[in-house]
Amino acid sequence: MGRGNIMLETVLQNRYAVTAVILFGIGFLNVMLQQNLVKKVVGFNIMDAAVFLLLASLGYISGRVAPVVTEGAQAAQYINPIPSGLVLTGIVVSVSITAFSLALIQRIYQQYGTIDLRELRERTGKEDD
Repeated sequence: MGRGNIMLETVLQNRYAVTAVILFGIGFLNVMLQQNLVKKVVGFNIMDAAVFLLLASLGYISGRVAPVVTEGAQAAQYINPIPSGLVLTGIVVSVSITAFSLALIQRIYQQYGTIDLRELRERTGKEDD
């Protein structure tokens, strides 16, 4: 078995983690490179989705079922519900932060007439450090 086959097999076994890293990278680059504030918020949401994907994939165990307890069931039959709870809580917080951010961006647009970060810096007298 060649080195390339081993690497491909490793990537396939960890496909959710690899996908989460790629998504996080896309979101991070979007946040760093975009000057439009709405596009920055979209980048944060992509990063959030990557973290949620990673947490959900780490909490899943193949061959086990959701933790809905029935009579005579053994604890070893269930997946860990903690990552699912963390993801759900994270989604609620993420949606709230997104709504708040978009409301702030709307107020910025009403005040300054732009949502471009470079133009905002020029209009407010703040220059890049």
